[in-house]
Amino acid sequence: MSAPAAVRVEQLVKRYDATTALDGVSVDVGPGELFGFIGPDGAGKTTLFRILVTLLLPDAGRAEVLGLDPTRELWELRRRVGYMPGRFSLYADLSVAENLRFFASVFGTTVAAQRETIAPIYDQLAPFADRRAGALSGGMKQKLALCCALVHRPDILFLDEPTTGVDAVSRREFWDLLAGLRATGLTTLVSTPYMDEAGRCDRVALMQRGRLLAVDAPAAITASFGRPLLGARAADRYALLRAVRGWPTIGSAYPFGETVHVTDARDGVPAARSAEELAAHLRAAGLGDATVAEAAPTIEDVFMARMGDAGGAEEAA
Repeated sequence: MSAPAAVRVEQLVKRYDATTALDGVSVDVGPGELFGFIGPDGAGKTTLFRILVTLLLPDAGRAEVLGLDPTRELWELRRRVGYMPGRFSLYADLSVAENLRFFASVFGTTVAAQRETIAPIYDQLAPFADRRAGALSGGMKQKLALCCALVHRPDILFLDEPTTGVDAVSRREFWDLLAGLRATGLTTLVSTPYMDEAGRCDRVALMQRGRLLAVDAPAAITASFGRPLLGARAADRYALLRAVRGWPTIGSAYPFGETVHVTDARDGVPAARSAEELAAHLRAAGLGDATVAEAAPTIEDVFMARMGDAGGAEEAA
């Protein structure tokens, strides 16, 4: 028999006046998973996390975290949850060491007693123990916040956009820390707007406008793209995008790094044929340096495709 879910969400709904932040969200997270909620600002990630950590009440649906109802068993659940909100919420005028001691005392423990739990992160913070939290760099603030969320040895961890606003090196270091926590068996839910971070998770949920577009392992989501993807290049990217969008059989086209990602609206056409026809169209449009080649789909490509499908379904409804 499989282990019960660490988190179970069933048809969760939350509205703010006329805005629906969560629109029938259902998802299970298994024990020990590093699970990512991926989506842009306004997708509903923060609202979902705030409900799961007992800070908001849903308007409909139900949720369980560690077998507990966040709306009725909140005091027991709060002792077992670690939560790092998206906005830096520690005490800026307290030092690193003072913040850690304070949060440990709130949960009836000490930094020394939990040293083993927080050691991989605390060792990086130790040289700055006397520095005010408000004077830390963005990456160090996030590490301090993670340390404070772990200092009471929680059974589950919620991290709301922990890498937003920090540099690329700090982002990578933070995800390395999460990989270390995953190796200990700690169930971790993390939200992020960065599609490239999806590959660091065991499974991900793509979110947009309060709905889940897909839930699966990152490799399975990219494999679900479903049609050939082309990458077009040219020196003048604006002219390239305009020309691509004038291709008679275009399915979709959007900038992607230094390329424009393109799909063919026709079903069953081999990628090589589509690439050849698109290249000929671009040359005829005056882009003699344009090149077209098949591209490997990414999480972002799947998100764009699913978002378009969801938008079309809403219009049809």
